[in-house]
Amino acid sequence: MIRVNKYWKEYKLSQMWAMRRNKKAEIKECDEDFKEKLVVITGATSGIGYYTARKYALHGANLILINRNEEKSFTICEEIRQDFGIECEYKIADFTRISDVQKVGYELLDSDIKIDILIHNAGVYSTKKIFTEDNIELVFQVDYLGSFILNYILKDKLKTQGNTRIILVNSEGHRFAILGLSLDDLDWEDHHYSGLRSYGKAKTAQLLSMISFDDYFKDSEVSINAMHPGSVKTNMGENNGKIYRFFKHHFVDRAAKSPEISAQALYYLGVSNEINGVSGKFFRLTSEEEPAPPALDREVADELWSLSIKLGGLE
Repeated sequence: MIRVNKYWKEYKLSQMWAMRRNKKAEIKECDEDFKEKLVVITGATSGIGYYTARKYALHGANLILINRNEEKSFTICEEIRQDFGIECEYKIADFTRISDVQKVGYELLDSDIKIDILIHNAGVYSTKKIFTEDNIELVFQVDYLGSFILNYILKDKLKTQGNTRIILVNSEGHRFAILGLSLDDLDWEDHHYSGLRSYGKAKTAQLLSMISFDDYFKDSEVSINAMHPGSVKTNMGENNGKIYRFFKHHFVDRAAKSPEISAQALYYLGVSNEINGVSGKFFRLTSEEEPAPPALDREVADELWSLSIKLGGLE
């Protein structure tokens, strides 16, 4: 109860005004080339990941795409190679399986490649409480734990190889976790489950992990930032029932914009010199914004770090 009361006191009206202002802010652009650099992107077969891959390829970057569908991955890499003449490889990992994420993480760790940018885009939204074969709630595992596992496995490699930027495709949806995380109830036995609440908690967890990784990367050339991609039309949520899909198609998607705006922001955050030395920050596209109070709780961030190591089989 003490922690809950603390959060309520930390909410500020100024944050709401900043969100409203940033929603209308112009998206900053970066036109610098990124030739011969390597960008790793998760969830790149459609939507934000797909357009981001093409954006970086347009500027000469080579790509490694981490997806769950091999046929789509092959097709997209072939398309990008032909359109831009760059190197595009893919690795297969289903983020609902911890073993898959670990496998790809250790493959990247053991390779001699230098990762210049690591973009965590893979995500899911579920209106129903579903558990993976690892016995972890689906949204928490895919939207949070997968990115944690990859970052944790690669953290020392990234730290020693020089300038690297990690970008978490997060969401203003983290604000739905008004009372923060309940680390003792990740299976939702004591709390009512909803799609918005589970999504908010997963994205809050990701922001809390950013605090810990930012601390770890202090005094190195590695930065880690998070970004809300804007209201854009993607396939997220298509796994849900007819009622949800009807609402999404007829209301949400009609007001949504192209994922190309998210790709533009992700390129700016990954390449622009204006972001040199910036780390541990949350952006609404390219406008810096303060996260909700539960996403700034260092005490919970420390608890989550230890728990994530255990859940991710990283002990």
